[in-house]
Formats: sequence, structure tokens, C-alpha cells
Amino acid sequence: MSVTSLDKDLANLTLTLVADFEAPADRVWQLWADPRQLERWWGPPSFPATVEEHDLTPGGNVTYFMTGPEGEKFRGWWRITSVDQPASLEFADGFADEDGAPVDDMPTTMMQMRLIEHDGGTRMELRSAFDCWEQMQQLVSMGMAEGLQQAVGQMDALLAG
Repeated sequence: MSVTSLDKDLANLTLTLVADFEAPADRVWQLWADPRQLERWWGPPSFPATVEEHDLTPGGNVTYFMTGPEGEKFRGWWRITSVDQPASLEFADGFADEDGAPVDDMPTTMMQMRLIEHDGGTRMELRSAFDCWEQMQQLVSMGMAEGLQQAVGQMDALLAG
């Protein structure tokens, strides 16, 4: 599996996943930039994603839903804040209701994705920053850390294929 570490930093309210790939940064970037490829890994294997809107430009939006094993749908959104193709992507990540509107009583995290040349391949650092300890605890208890590991773990097969 490509995931090499997952660090929960309670003092800095961050969750940082590091993954190493035997592929150039341009290729890893495409897993984010192409909505059909993003669908194949964003979300744990038992909760596949369907991307509805995909605009990776500052101020752009990505909207999606994940379908659970029983057919239930869980919606989410990104608000893109920064893009430096193929090196980095930053966005707010949140939950949405059945109509796609942000759910105000659920936490929003700031995500930073960085791609760095490493050992002849690419290292991806994915950092989630939380507003407060309670929000971090809520999302971690909902399985965010395990879900991210499972999701990113699917990227190797896509890069190989």
C-alpha cells in the first residue's frame, strides 16, 4: 500500500496522511484533476464516489456523493482556494444535504494536498486542518482517518493501470 504514515496532531489540530507512489507528479495530479479518475478513489472502497461538479480553479467547486453498501448517499463539497498544478491543491471540504447545500452543523476542514518528487517517484502529503479539538474528534470518531487511508490506498492500482 502506498500510505506510509498517518499522523494525528492534536496540538496543531491536523491529520496528515503521507503516501509514496512510483509515478511522476503529473500522473498523480491527474487522479485529482480528472473527475472520472477522482471517482475511482475518493472514498473508501465500500463507499464509491460520484462527482457531479468538478472545477479545480481558485473559487471553483467540486460536488460529489458517496454511495454506501445499502444504497444510502452521503454528499460532500469542496471550495477550491489554491491550485498550483501539478504541485498542490488547497480546498475547504464539507458535508452537504440531499440537495447539495452545505450542512452547517457539521465540521468543515481545510485540506492541503502537496506532491513532491521523492525517491524517483512522488510523495503526496494530504493535511486536514480543523477549527477546534471537538471538530477533529468528531470527524476522527466518524472514521475519517481510516476512510482516508482506504481511499488513498486505491490510488496505486489506478496509477499502475
